[in-house]
Amino acid sequence: MHARHRGHEAMHAEMVLILIATLVVAQLLLVQWKQRHPRSYNMVTLFQMWVVPLYFTIKLNWWRFLVIWVLFSAVTAFVTFRATRKPLVQTTPRLVYKWFLLIYKISYATGIVGYMAVMFTLFGLNLLFRIKPEDAMDFGISLLFYGLYYGVLERDFAEMCADYMASTIGFYSASGMPTKHLSDSVCAVCGQQIFVDVNEEGIIENTYRLSCNHVFHEFCIRGWCIVGKKQTCPYCKEKVDLKRMFSNPWERPHVMYGQLLDWLRYLVAWQPVIIGLVQGINYILGLE
Repeated sequence: MHARHRGHEAMHAEMVLILIATLVVAQLLLVQWKQRHPRSYNMVTLFQMWVVPLYFTIKLNWWRFLVIWVLFSAVTAFVTFRATRKPLVQTTPRLVYKWFLLIYKISYATGIVGYMAVMFTLFGLNLLFRIKPEDAMDFGISLLFYGLYYGVLERDFAEMCADYMASTIGFYSASGMPTKHLSDSVCAVCGQQIFVDVNEEGIIENTYRLSCNHVFHEFCIRGWCIVGKKQTCPYCKEKVDLKRMFSNPWERPHVMYGQLLDWLRYLVAWQPVIIGLVQGINYILGLE
């Protein structure tokens, strides 16, 4: 290999410069696109997140992933269909947030177990259970991938469904001007009545008041902020203090996990496109 590439140092340097320049330009273009047209950016990113792994799955014959992908896609398609119907059925918001919150918790737990399996293997603890290092590492990386991938997907689908449902209910709009007046006894996320006072302990669910004094079902506002990636009040768009909402230290990792998933979206959705673009440029210029 060294003999074959001897004397090509200038070509290799040129290829590295092309890679760096493409990464910088692509990042700038993606940031501008996201800021100027967030809706189209999110839709295209979601589509790539959904389809790109499917291509590699079929190509590499990863049938276990394909089966899980089909099941997830079928249920999510049904939930998304319910969320985009007009008029909106009263039970739909709860159904949507329950499904995506379930996937969020499963992905969170799967990612943690996968990470622990990888760390145990690195420290050699797998030998205590007579498990081969390559088997233990494959198991850990697989769980980590499943957790992170479906965690990213469900958050993007949940954000899209949250926008559709909130706009249909009428207490939220993209322009910031709600089309309906919010009563003190109605939750702006699901549009249902609030029966438990803020200071009371609910049997099934508590009521939560934001700093803007708007009141919501605790389940709804947590789903809106964490699963649906919204950090503003669904009615007045005042910024939500997530540290105040998640005062319990054991709950704060959910916020950090959500931020990690947002960062991974770029790697899964756009990194293969950028690498393919770099390879295309190198091919056109005759670089190997």
